[in-house]
Amino acid sequence: MLHLVPERTALLVIDMQPDYTPGGVLRVAAAADQGEHPLAPVRALMETDLFGVQVATQDWHPPDHVSFASNHPGHAPLSRIEVYGHEQILWPDHCVQGTAGAALHPDLPPARLAAIVRKGMDPHADSYSSFRSNVGPDGRRPPTGLAGYLHERGIDGVVCCGLARDVCVKWTAEDAIRAGLRSLFVWDLTWQVDPDADDATRAALKHKGIEIVTADMLPRALL
Repeated sequence: MLHLVPERTALLVIDMQPDYTPGGVLRVAAAADQGEHPLAPVRALMETDLFGVQVATQDWHPPDHVSFASNHPGHAPLSRIEVYGHEQILWPDHCVQGTAGAALHPDLPPARLAAIVRKGMDPHADSYSSFRSNVGPDGRRPPTGLAGYLHERGIDGVVCCGLARDVCVKWTAEDAIRAGLRSLFVWDLTWQVDPDADDATRAALKHKGIEIVTADMLPRALL
């Protein structure tokens, strides 16, 4: 098992927002339909003293965001198009700047957070990863600034949890590796958009050198 030093480890709480949780416009189906509520176990992890830094991320989209099906006439939510040479899933309008659905979920303890990183603010590019936007019109993936913040804080490892397992948490864990950070992926504190994607998600994470753990393993991983 990969071992991280607590004071040099950041907990990344990814996109725990009302629009993605039970009752939200784009609720993660696995969390809602299986009777699981993702807030309680993530809150419990945040209330431990296992981490030197805790950071939350929020999708924070403008109304004219490229990922919204409503901005592509004739295309239904969850259909797919090509944007800048890459596949783009078209989502229902969600996490719109300033709306209640875009807020950090009120069941989480904000006092535990050292920083909140907002992403997906560029109307022309989606942003699954907490570290970088998706490819934009110039062919680049602009950084959010999270990697620089963590490096400045002396962080060399991250623990990733939140929503959704097969999209934003996966992309975040992969980009953490690219940023030179060791990465633990807390499988049972993530919930997937596509229940059939688990095998592919596991394979992709392992290929990138990301260790998959469960919440009960964390006290042994952080020594």
